[in-house]
Amino acid sequence: MMLRLMLAGITGLGLGAGGAYAVGTMQRHPEPTPVSYLTERATIAPQRIVIGIDLSRSNPLIVDADFASKVGARVADTIRNLGLASEVHVRTFGSYDASSNNFHYDAVLSVRNRPDYVAAEVEKLIAGTPLLVREGKWHAQGRTNILAFLDNVSQSIGCAGLPTTVILASDGIEDSEYARLEYSEARLPAPEGRPFAGCHELQILGLGVGGNSPMRTVRLRQDWSGWARAAGFRAFQGLNDW
Repeated sequence: MMLRLMLAGITGLGLGAGGAYAVGTMQRHPEPTPVSYLTERATIAPQRIVIGIDLSRSNPLIVDADFASKVGARVADTIRNLGLASEVHVRTFGSYDASSNNFHYDAVLSVRNRPDYVAAEVEKLIAGTPLLVREGKWHAQGRTNILAFLDNVSQSIGCAGLPTTVILASDGIEDSEYARLEYSEARLPAPEGRPFAGCHELQILGLGVGGNSPMRTVRLRQDWSGWARAAGFRAFQGLNDW
């Protein structure tokens, strides 16, 4: 319900304030579900998608509406192609402060919670990030704790049971006590163990965006690729543009 109030706010219909945003399942799709659609979705093995929205000030996503729309469309395409019984989880991150990142949404795709419907809602949410920040519903944050966010994901959601992909809408510039990747000599620390053993892929959408430095983008891609594989991900994809 709170997610729908937020989406209503994005489209100018008002927005609820305060509290942790938690949604267990989306509302039923108002249109009849075509049998052919359900048949196709039923043949696709379920997956788990975890989406992290970076609200740190270094991330152009929070101010650039065109870029936010582009990221939202790509994430929506991923969700739209999922099979029934897949999981979709959305979180925000930035500062290492739970009260600053209290948005969470969790859904299991089903006949009444169709992939195309959930995809449209998540796309609208990501595309509306600049507006939510501008109106103070989400707060721009002074640090970029990507590693801490990933640690929380590994503990709270993990990779067990379903092929799992973690998608970060982020510039990938860690800015925390672990590393300050805005400096050319900084590197990510090696992960402790393999917290994402068995996970399918880590994606960063917006890697190096806003930095206007192809060399830094390449360095970030190399650093995150090495970290992802050491942490247990089978693959890594870091996109500056697409």
